[in-house]
Amino acid sequence: MATLFRPFSPPPGAKSSQFNFSDSSNPPFSFPKTHHPSSRKSFSKIQSSKFGNFLDLKPESKPEFFDFDLPKFDPSSRSRLDVIIIGTGPAGLRLAEQVSSYGIKVCCVDPSPLSMWPNNYGVWVDEFESLNLENCLDKTWPMACVHVDDNKTKYLDRPYGRVSRKKLKTLLLERCLSNGVQFHRAKVWKIEHQGFESSILCDDGNELKASLVVDASGFASSFIEYEKPRNHGYQIAHGILAEVEEHPFDLDKMLLMDWRDSHLGNEPYLRTSNSKFPTFLYAMPFDSNLVFLEETSLVSRPVLSYMEVKKRMVARLRHLGIRVKRIIEDEKCLIPMGGPLPRIPQSVMAIGGTSGVVHPSTGYMVARTMALAPILAEAIAECLGSTRMIRGQPLYHKAWNGLWPIERRCVREFYSFGMETLLKLDLDGSRRFFDAFFDLDPYYWHGFLSSRLSLRELALLSLSLFGRASSPSRFDIVTKCPLPLVKLMGNLALEAA
Repeated sequence: MATLFRPFSPPPGAKSSQFNFSDSSNPPFSFPKTHHPSSRKSFSKIQSSKFGNFLDLKPESKPEFFDFDLPKFDPSSRSRLDVIIIGTGPAGLRLAEQVSSYGIKVCCVDPSPLSMWPNNYGVWVDEFESLNLENCLDKTWPMACVHVDDNKTKYLDRPYGRVSRKKLKTLLLERCLSNGVQFHRAKVWKIEHQGFESSILCDDGNELKASLVVDASGFASSFIEYEKPRNHGYQIAHGILAEVEEHPFDLDKMLLMDWRDSHLGNEPYLRTSNSKFPTFLYAMPFDSNLVFLEETSLVSRPVLSYMEVKKRMVARLRHLGIRVKRIIEDEKCLIPMGGPLPRIPQSVMAIGGTSGVVHPSTGYMVARTMALAPILAEAIAECLGSTRMIRGQPLYHKAWNGLWPIERRCVREFYSFGMETLLKLDLDGSRRFFDAFFDLDPYYWHGFLSSRLSLRELALLSLSLFGRASSPSRFDIVTKCPLPLVKLMGNLALEAA
């Protein structure tokens, strides 16, 4: 699934689901190996119709910048910093405002700290309410729905909201400024470590030093080390915030997933490929003529072809009778999911996309990052905010294990098991899975999507899911889960050792 994210300024924007998640102002990384459907038909031109092809339209949005007078760090002053945070995305600014609240000297380094975040973010309303951030939502829907197929729809009694990127970034910047956070406009090229001190080398020729460097620059970063191959699954999506002549969506519900494939009846090749590597539609209706639409591949390995995703979206909108008059924003989402955690501990700390906090089964991350940053900040403050000034390896150990204690690592392994299972499901298997999943007690499916279940609760969820599943779905679980299950048990044993 996705955490929905999107840019906008005038009208309400769209979603930024679990995907598309750059944690700084830098663009996301380059595409990994792509799964291209084997038939030559995949390159054939999509049939035109009276509804046209929205891919020919250009997005109208322009880059936006915040009007803040940011305090600049002066490298020539040689003044000592406690923490340097690379990146001013949601993860970087949230951690900066939290760490600086302890009186710790923080500097954020980013080539464009005042630019609008490029992604749209969608969250469950209760997640932001628990963080006292509900005022940063600019649109909410009292319910969500899931179209399992043409004959079955699930209605989810859980409010969903779109994050106002402008409100959230303004709030975090104001708190950073109030706490004395400084900023340096540059791109970091290199990080070096000497004893109890780390230094960053920037593209403007300056060198900054601190007791701790935190990488919040997103998935593209090369500063974080791994001990295992990064065998991610990938979530990919194409989204548009569009003005349309009309649309069929209820204004009081957001569409979390639409697994129907009737729109591919006249596209035999697309229908065949979709049956093996399915995509769904995610939609946020703002009014009768403004809607955010996103065609999404929940998870695949290798990543599904972006052109394939767009072709399916064109066919779907044509079938739904949605004629796009203009595109206000578009969004290309690519999010690595699952894979190994970074090496714990190491000399560079991480938060956000590069730290492993993305939900391996759904791609959700924003609300989780907002919740984990205070925990990491407290661990850092116990070292750098004390009179003893604990630095070096003890600091790195404290910070990394504050973010990733054993229990949280084990829970993540379980979520990764969920991702590995989803990777093996075709369209029918995905439909059966989510049919059973959203029949669970809301406590369990709410907790699973929001990463707040314990290992014991996840085990109970699995038993309940198996009990509620249809016979074909149970067959999927029995035949397709053994290898992921063995991997899960092995990783749990390693984490507990």
